Amino acid sequence: MELTPAVGEDGARDSRPGPSSALDAYVAAVTALGLVGIVAVTVLTPWSDVFSQVVLWPALVLAVGAIIGEVRPVRLVRDTSEVRTLSTSAPFVLALLAVAGGGIAVVVQAIASLTDDALSKRPLKKSLFNTAQYALSVMAARAVFAALTGVPFFGGPAAVHGSDILALLVAGAVMVAVNWVLVAGVISLAFRERFLTVLSEEKGFTLLIHAVLVSIGGIAAVVADDGVLALILLVAPVVAAHLSATVAARYAHDAAHDPLTNLRNRTQLQRTLDRVLARHDKTRPETSLVMLDLDHFKDVNDTLGHGVGDHILVSVAERLEAGVPGDSPVYRIGGDEYAVVVEGGVDAAQRVARDLLAALDEPLHTDELDLLMRASVGVATAPEHGDTREELMKHAEIALYHAKVERDRVSTYAPELDRRTVDRLRLLADLRAAFEAQELHVVYQPQVELASGKVVAAEALVRWTHPTRGLVPTDDFIALAESSGLIVPLTAFVLDTSLAQAAAWHAEGHRIRIAVNLSARHLSDLDLPDQVAAALARHDFPPGALVLEVTETGILTDPFRAEVVVRALRGQGVEISIDDYGTGNSSLTHLKRLRVDELKIDRSFVSNVVRDSHDHAIARSTVALATALGLRVVAEGIEDQATAEALSALGCGIGQGYHLGRPELAEVLTARLEGAAVPGEGA
Repeated sequence: MELTPAVGEDGARDSRPGPSSALDAYVAAVTALGLVGIVAVTVLTPWSDVFSQVVLWPALVLAVGAIIGEVRPVRLVRDTSEVRTLSTSAPFVLALLAVAGGGIAVVVQAIASLTDDALSKRPLKKSLFNTAQYALSVMAARAVFAALTGVPFFGGPAAVHGSDILALLVAGAVMVAVNWVLVAGVISLAFRERFLTVLSEEKGFTLLIHAVLVSIGGIAAVVADDGVLALILLVAPVVAAHLSATVAARYAHDAAHDPLTNLRNRTQLQRTLDRVLARHDKTRPETSLVMLDLDHFKDVNDTLGHGVGDHILVSVAERLEAGVPGDSPVYRIGGDEYAVVVEGGVDAAQRVARDLLAALDEPLHTDELDLLMRASVGVATAPEHGDTREELMKHAEIALYHAKVERDRVSTYAPELDRRTVDRLRLLADLRAAFEAQELHVVYQPQVELASGKVVAAEALVRWTHPTRGLVPTDDFIALAESSGLIVPLTAFVLDTSLAQAAAWHAEGHRIRIAVNLSARHLSDLDLPDQVAAALARHDFPPGALVLEVTETGILTDPFRAEVVVRALRGQGVEISIDDYGTGNSSLTHLKRLRVDELKIDRSFVSNVVRDSHDHAIARSTVALATALGLRVVAEGIEDQATAEALSALGCGIGQGYHLGRPELAEVLTARLEGAAVPGEGA
């Protein structure tokens, strides 16, 4: 075995600069001791006697086998990464140790190790360490064999008889053990793990392979005197052992990696956390877990199919791996959920979280569309948020849930989130049941023509009367619906209910528009235009009297599909309104590309339009822009008559707000439509 990763690699992103001084000292000491041993063997071996006694062809076959076995190793999977290899050179070197002498065995092993390192382009420091630890292993084996059989340590070839096989097998076991102990020392220091813990991680199948290889080495030493052909017959069992180890290593890899993305899986994450959290170094920095979940990924599978969904998951995995600082592994721990372990506190974890989100800023390319995937991230840090893997994962998931519900993008665990999460989960379960229990109803807030006081439209708003909680705040359950996917049936309920009511108003001669809000999830749903068309047909309602309100942030979630959906809706005659205009990004770009019908000036600019010159200027410029583009303007959040008059003077045609009318039951608005409505009536 040899050390193959860069020193300091691990399953967690290490915020510490470089390898420790203890590791440097250990590597230097082993390298120096091994090189001194190689020099001593080279100088003290009686080479003339060795070459006069050695049988050339068997020794040459064994040397070639040792080199081939070294350059074609089996890659072994550790819990987080491939950190070492299993060489099949052991039986050949062990046989050489007896039939050609310790000097030749050490030199051949050094040549094999240097050849492998040169072909693999390993750094000089690592190559010297590998050569040195191999030399020490072979010398230890020769010392044991010499002690048990009485041959000189620096002597030449020794005939191996039946009585010597046990001594040679013990020497082979020592060679493997010394090799593993030296490598384990590096892993223990590099990864700050207990030395005995590292030793205990040796897999059962690798121990079995070592036993087989050592046994073959013993047989090779016995039959070497019978010539080259006898040795060649041992190639088959060596190859079989190599193939068996390769298959076992592949099974171990597959069991530890996600088959779709080839990222490390949830089991690997759990092992990484167990190991990192169990480190004996009490001065170790904090360890954080960063969990990322794609927003509305179910919509991708539902609308574009699982083939496209799988392509997105692979693309996201590649983006995240490229976006994580350093060489930190990314884990796929669920359908569309990923994780990174960070050695550092909250600040370091939040930096990694931002890097992960930034990696998804550019659209992902598919055969059908360019998709912009958004994600939410939860962060938990040990020991502040828990000392065990279970606690850290639970709390990171709670933070992730909070980020999705609150749309914070990055959320860090806090104890109060536990209580809020339990309460939200109960509320979510109740919301699912609310559909069947008919606890949901729709109210209508009038939109009034400011010049005449006439109600020209109404915005449909859902309300939930809980059997024990009473009227649930809209913001609470709408956020839950959006994060859980219930927003789809909830909006379908509002659309169906409001179209039925608006159709009744039209039949009575009150031909007002009806406005319904769409979430970001709807703007990513390519089936939405067909669903809206079916609802319009079901209620025989004119498409031009339906206004679907979208937000700028909703458009930004997936602007490419949003454009497709909006164009299809407008193609049916349905009108599109940008809600909360001015609070999002790239507003003018949206107006140019989407060709909307209406702007709703956000209440944050309306409420102080009389008292704040900046708000007044924004409202004036927005009205002027909309008028120039031929768009209808609705000012929301009008709370008094002075504001209504000021907006009317600016040319804003329609207003909405408590002063003009609160959200009302259908029968209340019906009575108003049949009466003489004037501004201020809803105050």
